[in-house]
Amino acid sequence: MTETMVTKYGIVGVGLMGREHLINLYHLRSQGVAVVCVADPHRPSQHLALDLAHSFNWPLKVFSGHQELLDSGLCDVVVVSTPNMTHYQILMDIINHPKPHHVLVEKPLCTTVMDCRKVVDAARKRPEMLVQVGLEYRYMPPVAKLIEIVKDGTLGQIKMVAIREHRFPFLVKVNNWNRFNCNSGGTLVEKCCHFFDLMRLFAGANPVRVMASGGVDVNHKDEIYDGKVPDIIDNAYVIVEFDNGSRGMLDLCMFAEGSKNEQEISVVGDIGKGEAFVPESIVRLGTRPEGRDGVCTLKTEDARIKYEGLHHGSSYLEHLHFLSAIRAKCVQAPAVDLHDGLVSVAMGVAAQLSIELGRFVKMEEVMNENECQSSE
Repeated sequence: MTETMVTKYGIVGVGLMGREHLINLYHLRSQGVAVVCVADPHRPSQHLALDLAHSFNWPLKVFSGHQELLDSGLCDVVVVSTPNMTHYQILMDIINHPKPHHVLVEKPLCTTVMDCRKVVDAARKRPEMLVQVGLEYRYMPPVAKLIEIVKDGTLGQIKMVAIREHRFPFLVKVNNWNRFNCNSGGTLVEKCCHFFDLMRLFAGANPVRVMASGGVDVNHKDEIYDGKVPDIIDNAYVIVEFDNGSRGMLDLCMFAEGSKNEQEISVVGDIGKGEAFVPESIVRLGTRPEGRDGVCTLKTEDARIKYEGLHHGSSYLEHLHFLSAIRAKCVQAPAVDLHDGLVSVAMGVAAQLSIELGRFVKMEEVMNENECQSSE
């Protein structure tokens, strides 16, 4: 493949997730992909990324800041995998840069609805740039299969979506940035935007009201950083009402290492029920007339996946889809666009606010410019 046919990537932020993107892109090298530069102010992360790239025989230019990477003109696509609170400024700098770069930004899009809106508005002025949000759970094989079943109408009109994530606590990140709401947007934004995105997708509707209950009950209570104890919640129940009358529920527990599956998703329509289990990678499907005896179990896999990684191959498929959109030269929209990213954040913000206020929160309260007015 000639040099001109190679799509050149730069990665801004090469911590755990940034290096995961580097490995995924390496496994796409047969598709004409190369990572040519990275940016990160954290030297240990730089060295780990360099070691990885050298093991792949990829020469890598390293910058300490994203602006230097953009100004270098070395790459066509930028992957943003920096701490959440930095996304807004980095995205604005990329969008406003003279050279157009396509962008894959890790979830959440930003930590506030207002910042998400500003990014959406800025991106509208650069139609030559594609921006995709990293809500890659859509691509996990059992989840993708359940999405297909729902879209086929097999379950009828969807009435209820229940998502359970029972997992381990948040991992340690650089400078422990993910221990505080002001940096991450809060657990229900940082982690659960994935699940709110899926709820909206399964329901085929937009959220109107959110009610949540949650707290800090087990994790991180004995940790202190610069004299402050972490304030991120470690468990919650969230109820979401949609504008078509369907309902969603999230059951989150981050001190549940003793779980067979990390994610269990149930979607019930007026005809039948479908379930997806991760990492078992199975889907169960049944209809009301056939009852319990008619429930079938499907093992799901995707032969395209060349690297499973941290997210069961979904990051690989995410990159594959985004590369396809890039090469379609703006004819094909990103699979997960900026509006999807904005609404998933808004749902998380509404849930966090509901816990704080102890009441239902209407989506219009957080979707306007004066979001999160918790003093009311």
